[in-house]
Amino acid sequence: MSDELIQSLPTGLFIGGKWLESGDGGRIDVADPATEEIIANVASGTPDDATKAVDAAYAAGVAWAATAPRERAEILRAAFELLDSKKDELAVIISREEGKTRAEGLGEMAYATEFFRWYSEEAPRIMGHFGRGPAGINNILVDHSPVGVSLLITPWNFPAAMATRKIAPALAAGCTVILKPASATPLTALRVGELLQQAGVPDGVVNVLPSKRSGEVSNRILEDERVRLVSFTGSTEVGRILMTKAAERVVISSMELGGNGPFVVLEDADMDVAVDSAMVAKMRNAGESCIAANRFHVHSSIKDEFAERFAAEMAKLKIGPGLEDGVDLGPLVDASTRDKVEQLVDDAVARGARVLTGGKRPDGPGYFYEPTVITDVDPAADILQTEIFGPVAPIVAFDDEDEAIAQANNTIYGLSAYVAGSTGSALRVAQKIDAGMVGVNRGFISDPAAPFGGMNQSGIGREGSQDGIHEFLEKKYIAVEW
Repeated sequence: MSDELIQSLPTGLFIGGKWLESGDGGRIDVADPATEEIIANVASGTPDDATKAVDAAYAAGVAWAATAPRERAEILRAAFELLDSKKDELAVIISREEGKTRAEGLGEMAYATEFFRWYSEEAPRIMGHFGRGPAGINNILVDHSPVGVSLLITPWNFPAAMATRKIAPALAAGCTVILKPASATPLTALRVGELLQQAGVPDGVVNVLPSKRSGEVSNRILEDERVRLVSFTGSTEVGRILMTKAAERVVISSMELGGNGPFVVLEDADMDVAVDSAMVAKMRNAGESCIAANRFHVHSSIKDEFAERFAAEMAKLKIGPGLEDGVDLGPLVDASTRDKVEQLVDDAVARGARVLTGGKRPDGPGYFYEPTVITDVDPAADILQTEIFGPVAPIVAFDDEDEAIAQANNTIYGLSAYVAGSTGSALRVAQKIDAGMVGVNRGFISDPAAPFGGMNQSGIGREGSQDGIHEFLEKKYIAVEW
């Protein structure tokens, strides 16, 4: 049944409410990472196609910005209900092109659809304010207006949620968008675009432009004077390039970039809670998450117990294609991702680390890597400084809180962190970790109602919550006297 579903999906460029072929006829092959087989190919947009997408978004912009907030809200609510009704179908699509298990695909859809419900409720609440100037010279009127045409660039690891987390607040604010999904996972984005049209989103308000010429397409869009914002989720390296390009025309930039999340286990931690939280924080989407726990800092008095119990839980996970019953861990997205994980583990072992479980790729097709726990990791090992993006947990020891905090903050990043310990000690440490988000005695922190974003080189701005809609709004002050 999943093959029939994949074959029924749209594969063109979604521009101005129509399905178009690319200007040069190019296509993007989409592979199933569990089998390495090509399951579909979609149109690959060109720079000229990018200009068409800007034309469509700009043409639709005036009417959409003028649409009453309540009307925008009702359309977003309809989008929530329609996508929620299609969650089983979309979970299958996500699994086939990205590798998630069915359960994880459904989890992503629950998260993804909620952004439309949340921002359907925020759209009518875009409030300004009014007051008398302190000097009594004039009145101060502050209003908000939509930024305008926005470029949204999303990664492959959460192809539905990363798109909806940007689309929903943009539409709620009155902006029109061009979604540039990752080349590895365009099917989900195209299906979301199709469903949004069915939910009542006017033509041209949402345009979906897959392309294997990412740099050229993004540059063409950012060079267009009608485009006023770029929102990007992906690596810090690419984020720097986009910010440099955006600076040429002072385009507003919202960046959710890389992470190197520490998971700190304090001496007074409840071991059951610590291990359970570690499993969630590390293994969500096979570790292919920007907020995954990347390195584990455990008090020396409990390090061995934690490592053994963590490794025992990891060893229980069943590996296989995501749609098979009973599978806990699907494949990584592609060969290069798996090879990177393998190289990081091999380097750590060569430096003296011990493998407690896993540590290799299994035989057979697919981009699989075993769930792995390694301990006694050399502080200079690459695995502690690199975003792993795989099911590998390196463990290092510390002797006191100051050392734990220093280890946790020894990174250029600052997206997410986790702390396990008694409430008082965990909160004390959490406040001293340089991260935009910290989970205390829990491994799952994502919530549409909470501000998502990082410090340092992990990004600029916030998504979700009330903050997310303001990324797409300009504040306007009007001095009034009467």
